Amino acid sequence: MTQGTVDEQTGNDDLKSQNDSTKPAPSAKGGGGGLERVTVNLAPRASRALENAVKLTGDSKTDTINRALQVYAYLEEVWDNQGEVLIRSKPDSTELIALKFF
Repeated sequence: MTQGTVDEQTGNDDLKSQNDSTKPAPSAKGGGGGLERVTVNLAPRASRALENAVKLTGDSKTDTINRALQVYAYLEEVWDNQGEVLIRSKPDSTELIALKFF
């Protein structure tokens, strides 16, 4: 697994390796705008997906993770309300596929 921290307070653009996973994150002081520092352990597949998303968007890892969590929460809300999320796999396709998470 890949381990690191997302430094929202300082706005660092990527995950930092952390040797001591028991070390507490510093508290947000000085008006950090309600930002929260989180330590995350990424499975290899998730780590590759993050790298791919960063490469595709040009966004930082922090921005990519923030966006991914917002999208995930939105999708879960749609499904929780018995809604459906439909995708078109190719721009010229007329076929719509229901998106599902397992």
